[in-house]
Amino acid sequence: MTTHLAIDDNLINEALKLGHFKTKEDTVVTALKEFINRRKQMEIVDLFGQFDPDQDYDYKQGRRS
Repeated sequence: MTTHLAIDDNLINEALKLGHFKTKEDTVVTALKEFINRRKQMEIVDLFGQFDPDQDYDYKQGRRS
């Protein structure tokens, strides 16, 4: 899908340099993927403390060899 966007040249150029990308398209695609992943992580973090722990779970079992 072709989309035309007006993106601040300073932002895109800085992202190009920091990410060592070859094209502006690679830069934007990676930025969007990272944005999506970060938002999904934030949703998971919001769930912490909302569930009661399983009383039967033995967390030390995984440490035993």
